[in-house]
Amino acid sequence: MPEYIDPRNGLNYSINELRWCSEKKAPLMITPLPGITRDEIDSRHRSLWRYQAALPVAIKHPVSLGEGCTPLIGKRWNNTDVLFKLEWFNPTSSFKDRGAAVMVSFLAQLGVKELIEDSSGNGGAAIAASCAAAGIKARILAPESTSPAKLLQSRAFGAEVQLVPGSRQDTENEALRQSESTFYASHNWHPFFLQGTKSLAYELWEDLGFKAPDNIIIPTGAGSNVLGCDIGFSELLAAGQIKKLPKLLIAQPSNCAPIDATFQAGATELVSTKYAATIAEGTAIRSPVRLKELLDAIRHSGGNTVAITEEQITQAVIKLTSMGLYAEPTSATAAAAIDEFMRRGVIKPGETTVVILTGSGLKASGGMSDIFAG
Repeated sequence: MPEYIDPRNGLNYSINELRWCSEKKAPLMITPLPGITRDEIDSRHRSLWRYQAALPVAIKHPVSLGEGCTPLIGKRWNNTDVLFKLEWFNPTSSFKDRGAAVMVSFLAQLGVKELIEDSSGNGGAAIAASCAAAGIKARILAPESTSPAKLLQSRAFGAEVQLVPGSRQDTENEALRQSESTFYASHNWHPFFLQGTKSLAYELWEDLGFKAPDNIIIPTGAGSNVLGCDIGFSELLAAGQIKKLPKLLIAQPSNCAPIDATFQAGATELVSTKYAATIAEGTAIRSPVRLKELLDAIRHSGGNTVAITEEQITQAVIKLTSMGLYAEPTSATAAAAIDEFMRRGVIKPGETTVVILTGSGLKASGGMSDIFAG
């Protein structure tokens, strides 16, 4: 039976125990799983639930709104052929529906009736939607500066929205305080959220004719997509379904790039760096909870990181729209990173490179208006 593990402190817990962290207040993972083969894909489902055999436990009654099975389209970016994964085709228009669907389904199975989540927008919307479908009461804590369009979704799904003054970290601190009385279903902390985001790896494998890409560029804040891809592709490697792991290539805004600063310094602990406001608000996380695990995932995949300026992000938004792709600035950070990784030789000619566009420009109407006004 799979278990929760706290690899930092060597602690194990039953997977059916209702918890979101270890006794040492460290994030939990799940013991490595064997992965699945193409024969175990349940083709009756046109959603991430086609990969339900890869989950650590059976979900008897999945709470699904049709998440997953998003388009993968080929485009020419300057002198490079790339594939854009359009994650805004998920139900609430971001990749976080993947993690929310699996996490909320599991918590509903354990009997959870009420939960809290902290989010700068997309995570809250995804969890609010899944909770509405599951009949679970949700309270979403968000920074006061969050885009109104993102908060509107959470409210529309019936969640209570509580605005917290200060930074994104201040919001998480308030959620941790409230977790003493209400179950904390954080997309940054709960390991079953990563079991949902790992479906991206399985889906890309199927999209590409049951092969792994050479490179995946991911806009990264807390890193749930990075860890999801690491878990999923590691399972596929263990199952003998792919020959090697794809390189995980991390794109962060220069104004908030703690993962890039730490990785480029060759460090294992958070490196001090300067912070400022960024148009890529979805990745503005100064102290990722799973930093150690993120660095391990990048390094053992042979991956790399890059920090992208505000001007580069803006130009990438404009270039994407010229192709008909309306991506939020956070997503456009990954597109802007293509040129830098090519320049460094990290991406080589002829390789298969997937760029994850994590959310729709409709989720960042303020930032998009600033770019395109006039």
